[in-house]
Amino acid sequence: MSRYTAVATATGRDGRATTSDGMLDVKLALQKELGGDGDGTNPEQLFAAGYAACFASALQLVAGKKKVDVTGMSITAEVGLSPNGKGGFGLDVTLRAKLPDGLSPEVAQDLLDTTHQVCPYSNATRGNIPVDLVTE
Repeated sequence: MSRYTAVATATGRDGRATTSDGMLDVKLALQKELGGDGDGTNPEQLFAAGYAACFASALQLVAGKKKVDVTGMSITAEVGLSPNGKGGFGLDVTLRAKLPDGLSPEVAQDLLDTTHQVCPYSNATRGNIPVDLVTE
C-alpha cells in the first residue's frame, strides 16, 4: 500500500497541469524543437525536476548511512525525448552529480551506484529507459 500518492491532471502538451492539492498549476506548451511555441513548461522538464529532486534526496540518505558528508551537493537531470523508431518517442536521462570536492572518484561512484538502487525514480525507469550517471 502506498505511503503517499500524488494526483495530477493535465489537458495535454498545450494545456495545463494541476495537482489535486493546488500546489502545482502550470501552463504546458509544446517545445519549439517539436514545432510548438515553447511558451510554457513541458512534461520532460517536470520529469527532470522530479527525478533530480528525488535522486538528490536519496543520495543524502545513502551518504548519511555511509557517513559521507555531501553538504552542498546537487543533482541536475537532463531528460531527452527521441523518436523510438516505431512512430513514437522514448526518454533518456543523464543525471549529473555535483559532489563536494575531496571525495575520491571511487567513493563518488559508489554513492551514485547505491543511490541509483534506492531512488524510486531510478527503480521505476530501470530497464525501461537509459540512465547515465555522471559526476562533475
